[in-house]
Amino acid sequence: MGSTTFQVSGMTCAHCQHAVTAEISAIDGVESVDVDLASGTVTGTAARPVDRADIAQAVDEAGYTLVP
Repeated sequence: MGSTTFQVSGMTCAHCQHAVTAEISAIDGVESVDVDLASGTVTGTAARPVDRADIAQAVDEAGYTLVP
């Protein structure tokens, strides 16, 4: 199990936090998601490697942008 932190732009409130958490949590293999609004970061913990493209798509579905 490993964790990775991503920078996400556009998150400002609890709704943003919930939307991003829900979308990333739906990815197969993701165990937990921690969104830090103050820093604009999202840390995901997964049981196996998760493709960055899947994370980017989930963040996009939530209405935000994964920073390269």
